[in-house]
Amino acid sequence: MKRTLIVFVLFLSACSAGPKTVPLFIYDGNDAYISEFEIKIHQAVGEDFLIKTYESQNSQIIQNEQIDQVFKDKHTLLIINPVDRLSVYAIIEKARQNDTTLIFFNREPLESDLYSYDKAYYVGADATQSAELQASVIMDLFDNDPKNLNQLDKNQDGIIQTVILKGEQGHQDAEARTKFVIQELNQAGYKIQVLDIVIANWDREIAYSLMDGLLEKNGEAMELLISNNDAMALGAIERLSEKGFFKDSNQNGIIDRVNEPWFPVVGIDGISTAIESIKAGYLYGTVKNDSQNMALIIIELTKWLLEKRSLEDFPYEIKSGKYVWVNYQKMTLDE
Repeated sequence: MKRTLIVFVLFLSACSAGPKTVPLFIYDGNDAYISEFEIKIHQAVGEDFLIKTYESQNSQIIQNEQIDQVFKDKHTLLIINPVDRLSVYAIIEKARQNDTTLIFFNREPLESDLYSYDKAYYVGADATQSAELQASVIMDLFDNDPKNLNQLDKNQDGIIQTVILKGEQGHQDAEARTKFVIQELNQAGYKIQVLDIVIANWDREIAYSLMDGLLEKNGEAMELLISNNDAMALGAIERLSEKGFFKDSNQNGIIDRVNEPWFPVVGIDGISTAIESIKAGYLYGTVKNDSQNMALIIIELTKWLLEKRSLEDFPYEIKSGKYVWVNYQKMTLDE
């Protein structure tokens, strides 16, 4: 009888335990791209485990406190979008002490930090590739002939005058996107004059608020606006529309880029509102940062690691045993 009771209690305990919960940390829920990314991660989860989101409000202090609490709760795996990549080493050291597996995404840790711990991985995309593809979008915009620019070269000087909305000073993606988009255009033979670079911290409202100053300083000369992400691009378009740079003259809901006032703006990320803006004729193009595919990979990798399966048979390439890279994709009306 006693043995039967013990078995019954163990059975009830196993039933009540339910699926394992995996903590997901996102740096800022107000970031449009990350907000969509989080939704796709939750949608990708099957019945093997649950995801619980911790939103860090763009504060590394808050994220550190959240992670400390999760370590106390003895979770075996964490999915982390870090606020500051330079704080990852401290997170890794705590994970090492707790024998906890870490999957980082979107904000790439320093290579030396990631390689310092055998249970740390990164899922993301190469920021340099995003800049190269954004440059390709711009080449399409100017008819792919650096020696004979089209009508968008307003002053017909053979030089593209541009302003750049930069995501975040010191952020690896912002630095790479800002540098390599111009470098790629120059290497293809395009002459570029950067009139101004302003920091808008990936934020639509900040980009909107910066446009008056940019227009006052560069309005007549400006021929192109390059944005490190779609959210800032959409903020700029909103203010440019109010200033008359975009006008739906026949009020059919779609801008005719040839016959109606229009100004070229390009972004990066491929968020849903940016795709809608492209279809409506406002945003010229973007570069899709494939959060859908990354979410699927993150969940699949989580499942394999929780089940302690060999990653040699993992269905996606894990470069150097650490990195899963997902390619960017060009997006315009013609792509």
